[in-house]
Parts: sequence; C-alpha cells; structure tokens
Amino acid sequence: MHVTTADKRATFRKMHESGCFILPNPVDVGSAKALQHLGFKAIASSSAGFAWTIGKADNHVTVEDVCQHLAALSSAVDIPVNADFEGGFAVEPDRVADNVERCVRTGVAGLSIEDSTGDKDKPLYESALAVERIKASRKAIGDSGTLLVGRCEAYLWGVTDLKLVIDRLTAYADAGADCLYAPGLKSREDIAAVVKAVHPKPFNLLIGASGLSLQEARDLGVRRISVGGSLARAAWGGFMRAAKEMAEKGTFTELAGGYSGGELNKMFS
Repeated sequence: MHVTTADKRATFRKMHESGCFILPNPVDVGSAKALQHLGFKAIASSSAGFAWTIGKADNHVTVEDVCQHLAALSSAVDIPVNADFEGGFAVEPDRVADNVERCVRTGVAGLSIEDSTGDKDKPLYESALAVERIKASRKAIGDSGTLLVGRCEAYLWGVTDLKLVIDRLTAYADAGADCLYAPGLKSREDIAAVVKAVHPKPFNLLIGASGLSLQEARDLGVRRISVGGSLARAAWGGFMRAAKEMAEKGTFTELAGGYSGGELNKMFS
C-alpha cells in the first residue's frame, strides 16, 4: 500500500503524543532504507552526515543540495523523515520562510530551525530575531501538517546557560514550534528541567553527550532521541580504519569487519 506524505505527517505527529522513540539519522537513501528495514518508525536527516557524503564540511552545503537530499530520502521510505534544516539557509525571516516552503515540498514530515549564526564571537541570533525566524517558519509550513522543531544551539557553542536555553525554547514554543530541541545537554538535571519547562510540547534529546539509554531518557520525560552525525561517524570510522591500514601497512585485516554483502543485497532486493 502506498503511504502518502499526508499519512507520514499524521503518523509523525501521533508519535509525539506519548512515549519516547529513537529517531536515527541516515546519510543517504541506502542507509535510510536500512533503518526502515530494522524497524525504526521514523528517521531524521543529518546535516553533517549528508555533507560528508558529498565531500563537504558540515554547514557548507547549499539549500539546493539539501532539498534534493531530503526529496530522495522522503521518496525512498514509507516512514516519516524529519529534516535537519540547519538555520533555514538564510538570516532574514522572510528568506527563511521561502526556504522552509521549499523544504516542505520535498515531502518531509518535520523540519528543524536552529538559532546559531555560525560566528563564534556571536554564536546565537538575538532572541527577538530568533523568535521571528520561528514564526516565519510556522507561517510557511501553513496547513501542510509538517512538524516544526525549534532548536537552541547554545550548549553546542559553549553558551552553557540553562536559563537562556529554557527562555529561548519556551519562546520558540509560543512562536509555533511543535517540538523543542537543545543539543548538547548532558546532565539528567538539565534535561529534566528543560523537559518540564517546555511541557506539554515534546522535547528532542541528542543522546550522545548524555550517555542515557532509551529507557532512562523516557523516564526523564524525553519524547524523542536523535543521534546526529554519530551513525555517519561510526561508518566513517570503519572506512577510514580499513583504508588507512591499506595505505600505511599494506595489510587488509580491517576489511574482515565489514557487513555481509549477501545480507545487504537481501535487504535491498
């Protein structure tokens, strides 16, 4: 049975109503299909993971690159795809809105908008501008059913001010964000505080820094878990270890750890 974009968006929204689910991050169509095959109910793109597949650094891809990637992922699987849409590929709210409209047309079930500027000396947009960017994204999404995630990037940029994070996330919720996300939180206390502050809106946790399990995150009230670029780094880890061994030693022992070609062909047949 064909699963429509509307079906995926409705399913994705339903998933945010209760419980806690893992939202793993593929890097291409093959890895997206593999994650669906393994039983995951939704996936999310990774800006870093995708960028590395086309030989670029994170945050150095174009909106055209990303929208083509998102369209390919969305059409390849029958489960919802959440877009890591970085900062909307623009500064001004009206331009962010234009790009969000393009993103929605790719068929994604959700998309996130960050508040980081990319400038280490002034890493976050002024609060008022950040809120306007979320409002513009909400308006651009319209009645499509696409879920909007508001992200505060403070901790990733060394601004470890929990009150600032909470103030921004609650403002993004008021501006129309359906789900809130603050990557970089580590302690259970900080995570629990943010979950409580944004309730009843769901909170997305980047799991790596926290070291929590799915059950532990669920117990704290987290609604969904992302792994960011971690799956991509794991894959690159295996690739680089094997390639460096060949280049530096002329030996091939690392190749023995590869996944079965027969199993891959079976999965994709």
